Amino acid sequence: MQQKVLSSLEFHKVKEQVIQHAASSLGKEKLLELKPSTAIEEITKQLEEVDEASSVIRLRGQAPFGGVTDIRAALKRAEIGSVLSPAEFRDISGLLYAVKQMKNFLGSMYEDGVEIPLLNQYTEQLIGLSELEREINSCIDDYGEVLDHASETLRGIRTQLRTLESRIRDRLESMLRSSSASKMLSDTIVTIRNDRFVIPVKQEYRSSYGGIVHDTSSSGATLFIEPQAIVDMNNSLQQAKVKEKQEIERILRELTEHTAEHTHELFQNLQVLQTLDFIFAKAKYAKASKATKPLINDRGFIRLKKARHPLLPPEQVVANDIELGGDFTTIVITGPNTGGKTVTLKTLGLLTVMAQSGLHIPAEEGSEAAVFEHVFADIGDEQSIEQSLSTFSSHMVNIVGILERVNENSLVLFDELGAGTDPQEGAALAMSILDEVHHTNARVIATTHYPELKAYGYNRNGVMNASVEFNIETLSPTYKLLIGVPGRSNAFEISRRLGLPEHIIGQAKSEMTAEHNEVDTMIASLEHSKKRAEAELSETESIRKEAETLHKELQQQIIELNSKKDKLLEEAEQKAIEKVNAATKEAEDIIHELRLIKSEHKSFKDHELINAKKRLEDAVPAFEKSKQPPKQKKEKRELKPGDEVKVLTFGQKGTLLEKTGSSEWNVQIGILKMKVKEKDLEFMKSSPEPKKEKTIAAVKGKDYHVALELDLRGERYENALSRVEKYLDDAVLAGYPRVSIIHGKGTGALRKGVQNLLKNHRSVKNSRFGEAGEGGSGITIVELK
Repeated sequence: MQQKVLSSLEFHKVKEQVIQHAASSLGKEKLLELKPSTAIEEITKQLEEVDEASSVIRLRGQAPFGGVTDIRAALKRAEIGSVLSPAEFRDISGLLYAVKQMKNFLGSMYEDGVEIPLLNQYTEQLIGLSELEREINSCIDDYGEVLDHASETLRGIRTQLRTLESRIRDRLESMLRSSSASKMLSDTIVTIRNDRFVIPVKQEYRSSYGGIVHDTSSSGATLFIEPQAIVDMNNSLQQAKVKEKQEIERILRELTEHTAEHTHELFQNLQVLQTLDFIFAKAKYAKASKATKPLINDRGFIRLKKARHPLLPPEQVVANDIELGGDFTTIVITGPNTGGKTVTLKTLGLLTVMAQSGLHIPAEEGSEAAVFEHVFADIGDEQSIEQSLSTFSSHMVNIVGILERVNENSLVLFDELGAGTDPQEGAALAMSILDEVHHTNARVIATTHYPELKAYGYNRNGVMNASVEFNIETLSPTYKLLIGVPGRSNAFEISRRLGLPEHIIGQAKSEMTAEHNEVDTMIASLEHSKKRAEAELSETESIRKEAETLHKELQQQIIELNSKKDKLLEEAEQKAIEKVNAATKEAEDIIHELRLIKSEHKSFKDHELINAKKRLEDAVPAFEKSKQPPKQKKEKRELKPGDEVKVLTFGQKGTLLEKTGSSEWNVQIGILKMKVKEKDLEFMKSSPEPKKEKTIAAVKGKDYHVALELDLRGERYENALSRVEKYLDDAVLAGYPRVSIIHGKGTGALRKGVQNLLKNHRSVKNSRFGEAGEGGSGITIVELK
């Protein structure tokens, strides 16, 4: 893929955002090399790896990358026999610690029921070198210093060093405390020069101490002298330091030799941890940008749900649904400049490149991206001063290069195709270029402000018109993509809103052709129809969700009833078994007594036989019969619209609407309407007759039918708030736990008024805006106390 195209789509800026989430310099290095792939298996694997890492982050927060540093230079030096420094060994130990931590961390994910087979393949490649780690840690501390107990010899040398230093300091301090010291010394301190202990002596008393002069002050008034009395002691100290250095050198050489034996394993660990950092950085970016894993195909089909440009501020970006490669392979976005056309173009191109780079994309779940062999883009001002080319010429040079290489596995992005020259010629060239690319079966999105291209999509199969919505009220684009609706300039409406006299606008309209006016009228009608269809779709989706909720509640009730029934049957069976067992034991006891009397050849007395017979009768288990009143034969009653009935198949109350057949009725159950057989209906009460006399206030209970939503669209502000008050009271009396208030988006005044009312209402437990599938900020979901 051309670097120029990636630069035009600003892919490097996305990489910069991802790099910020890397935990090590190694991860950042690998992310700098990130580029799109054309192998669908590789891309799918990378996306799955990021998905697994996202699951880990969601459960554990962070992966342990502490101690991961770039030790490649040190390992290469160890391989050629160069002795490593203590600081380098500290970094090697840190890497081995990170290996151990990562293996334990990812290995424990199964305990949480999370399967990460791809990440576990990496942990299986990590090699723990516990013996080498233990050896390094026994010699080198966390600050990169060689420890005393690295060897017995080093321990003895350092003990000797400390003893010698202590004796030298004691001897020098005794000199500083002498009576003549304050006169001969410029300061009563012991210091070090040339790695030897000295004292600061005034110039004129140099001969009083003898010894060696190691330094002078900047003024020359003070000499730093090693007194003759401690020269031998300093010499002994230096000899001990030489021995210490030699022993440290020996220890480090041994450690280097042991490390060199494991450089292959260490290089492998480094590479695996770099890859894991690379994967987790992409996962952290996905979390930060609320990105999801797209489905991948090699059919050239793209379906992006609520796609957002990743470089725009989250509070400003507008999400759009974009589809390409199904019923149509080319989209022509028409309309005026500054209308957001280029943003849409770049969003599609950038998200495609991100998906092919193994990155999750800022779009909703279920979005689908295609793998393209080439992504071509002609975006922005291509004017070249160095080559003395105009904007148009530069664009043509770029387009010619595209036409030479484009094929059916290409995605082509044209921004303002044909611009920079005569409008008629530019429009004709644009259509001809689009035809050429379209015939290769490539996937194409082109933007243009030429009105001639509005009809292009209607005259060719596989081509779809589109535009970006413009708000006449605010005189600004909404950046909402309208597929199937060509753009219009809105010049007359904008001029009118800005105060241009009406007679000038009328004169301008008279200069336009009748065909142009008809096209604009048709486009305006299409925009209106599309908005209405979207609103109805949103309402339908809301009703569908409520129906699904009701269905789930009914299913749950049936499950609970069956469970209760099974429990009661089980209890009854247990009681029956206990009674039968008791009766059997009693009968066995009586038979045993009778046999005992017979065995003793005794004659039965009458009262004994009567008593035994009564005991046997009493042993028969008795079961309580349910005290149910005798079923009364239902009176056959002729049903009529408005009657309240019970739907036996659901156990729910409903109201008859109309008879749809000889034995079938249309019944309203809550918000649902359904056809029910008359045999499945049980009459409860007839519809109340309207009274003509004075109205009597009545308390509405749970059986009173209240809609689950209140539609305020089109209402005046005061009237709307009054309706909300009454509706909430009715909903509370009806026993509803949750209702919906549709106020639309509009200017936001009504929405704000409704929100303020709900905050202070006595019956409101909580309120929130609807989700994307419920109507978004145009609807408020209210939970009642």
